[in-house]
Formats: sequence, structure tokens, C-alpha cells
Amino acid sequence: MNIIGSPNSSRIKVILIVIAVLIALGTLVYTQNLVLRLQEREKETVELYAKSLQFLADSDAQDGDYTFILDNVIQRINFPLMLTDPNDKVTLGSTSNVRNLEVDTTLSPEELEKFYSEKVQELKKEHNPIIVTFSDSLILAKIYYGDSNLVRNLRFYPYLQIFFAVAFLLIAYLSFNYMKKTEQSNIWVGMSKETAHQLGTPISSLMGWNELLKLNYKDHQKVLDLTDEMMNDLTRLNKIANRFSKIGSKPELKPKNIYDVVFRVIEYFKKRLPQTGKDVNIILKGETDITIPLNAELFEWVVENLIKNALDAIEVSKGNIVFEIITGHKYVEIDVTDNGKGVDLNRRKDIFRPGYSTKRRGWGLGLSLSKRIVEEYHKGKIFVKDSVINEGTTFKILLPKS
Repeated sequence: MNIIGSPNSSRIKVILIVIAVLIALGTLVYTQNLVLRLQEREKETVELYAKSLQFLADSDAQDGDYTFILDNVIQRINFPLMLTDPNDKVTLGSTSNVRNLEVDTTLSPEELEKFYSEKVQELKKEHNPIIVTFSDSLILAKIYYGDSNLVRNLRFYPYLQIFFAVAFLLIAYLSFNYMKKTEQSNIWVGMSKETAHQLGTPISSLMGWNELLKLNYKDHQKVLDLTDEMMNDLTRLNKIANRFSKIGSKPELKPKNIYDVVFRVIEYFKKRLPQTGKDVNIILKGETDITIPLNAELFEWVVENLIKNALDAIEVSKGNIVFEIITGHKYVEIDVTDNGKGVDLNRRKDIFRPGYSTKRRGWGLGLSLSKRIVEEYHKGKIFVKDSVINEGTTFKILLPKS
């Protein structure tokens, strides 16, 4: 069973990382393109402001022209802007020359001039100034401007998004690894306990037959009967070894009579039920002549796991386990019904999860292996058809007819 890792899982991780990098790069390129477009619009606004000032300087503008500039140009400016003379000096006392800058009103003229000078140097690093000229030759003023808050936020947004995405992926990766390691641990523990349970029944039987041989060694016929049963248990031990060797490899499916396969397992358990200390009757009914592609050794394991699961669930004085085989259009259906304690509705899917068990001595792998054998190896289905607490449970197995 390959549960440690595989090339496929490594390939999936690489693909996910590549997709994440492409998404991050796409977000970065798109956002930066958006920032450039917004900066271009802000530059156009400043240029319009500069042309308006140049227009006022070149013509005898009336009061209405000033109103147009104030209403349609200046009000659109939502980013830092400073209007200076050709020597980068801001006229003190004029509030229209400086926009969207937090200015301390308590500063002295000398301190204010120094403050404006520092701001001009800062804005100069962000963008080249827009020149306002008179008669296309004489420099009247310079307009320095910076990025708006929206542009600043957009510029850093993709990096923030990438940071959170990386943090999320890291947390998801660590969580996935933790869950995977926990599941692997449950599988190894479950496999160990499953091996013990698989070997426990024939070994216990062999010990019992050995004691009976000691008591009946003079009865030749009795000895022969006991050795036959011992051979059955030894054959079962050999089957167990073969089963574990088949898990993880592709099993060979051969035409088998499904009724005969289930019957053999039931007959084996019937002779050993007294060892469980429970009064349980195992019944097989349904169609007896159905041949389907099957790996008999592995499917016997499924039947055994369902019988053991039912035996553990039965807590009443008189128990019943009923196997019913029905042929359908595409599938052979096998219903396995017991009168045990039932399965809670919210736990019906969990019982097939490796390591999950409600029993104190549970191994938590039998039903998981059964699901793998039925669904992966035989391309069938197994699920809880019906269950009522303290009344019983019915498992349904669907096996393809071809």
C-alpha cells in the first residue's frame, strides 16, 4: 500500500504552486497597469490646470474664466499639488497654490517656507513638474504633484494580496500535511490492529483444536476431523498473507459464483461463533447462480469485515446477520443486515474513513479496506443503505455484472 507519497502528489503540489505564482503575477501586472492609467489621468488633470493658468496669462480673462477653472479643474484635484515660481518657491499666504497637503497653521513664515521646500523635493522625486509658460517661452510657474491615496493604495495592494495568499497557502499546506500525517498514522495503527484481528481467529482456533487433540488423541475419527479444521485455519492464514500482498497492486478478476464465495466465509464463521460468546445466526439467501468478475480472496475479506462489524455491533441476546444476493440490470446487489446498535446518521460516511472506530478495541480499518476493495478493485459501490439506532444497520454492496 503506497501511502507515504507518490510522484502524482508531488506533481500536483508543483502544479498548484505554479498556478498560485501565475495568479499572483497576473494580479500584480493588472494592478500596476491600473496604477499607470490612474497616474496618466492625474497627469492630464495637472496639464489641464497648467493650460488653464497659461490661458489666463495669455489673455484678458474675465471673472467667469476663473470660475470655470475653479469649478472644473481645481475641484477635480484630489492628490498633492504645489504651484511654485520658476525657482521652486511657493508664495506664502496663498492657499490656492497648495492643495491636499496637511499644513500646520502654527508654523512661522520661516518654518513654513522650509516645509514647502521639503515637500517640493519630495514631489519632485515622484513626478517631473509641469511647466506653465507665457507666450510659449517665458516660464511663469511650475506645478509639482504627487500620487493620490487611491494610487498609493493600489500600488501596494497586490503585494498585500500576495502576502495574505502566501500566508493562506502556508497555513493550508501545514494543515494538509498534519491531516495527511495523522491519517497515515491511523492507517499504520489500523493495519497493525487489522493484522492482529485477521490472525486472531485462526490462531485461536488452532489453539482450541490443539487442546481438543490432546483430549481426544485416542479417538482416530475425532483426530481426523480436528486436523481437517486445523487445515482450514492454516489455509486461512495463507489467505491472509496473500490478501495483504495484494493490497496496493492490481488484482486479477476472474469469473466466480458470488453466492459460493459468500457461503464459504459464512460457513467458516459459523463454526467459530461459539468463541465469540454471542448467540448469532448468520443467514445467506437470494439467487445462487450468479457469476461475475471477482477476486475471491479480496472479496472474502470484505464479507469477513462486514460479519465482524456486525458481530461487534450486536448487543442483544439473540443476533441475526442476513446476507441477501439480488441480481439487477447492471449490478449484483448484496444487502448485509444486522440487528445491532445502528450507526448515527452523521457518522455514516465517517465509518469508511481510515482510523475511525466507535469500538473501544476497534481497529478502524476494516470498512476502509472493504471500500477500497469494492470501489477501486471491483469498480463497485458500498454504502450504508439504512440504519436505525438500537435496531440495526443494512450495508449495500453493488458489484458490476461485467
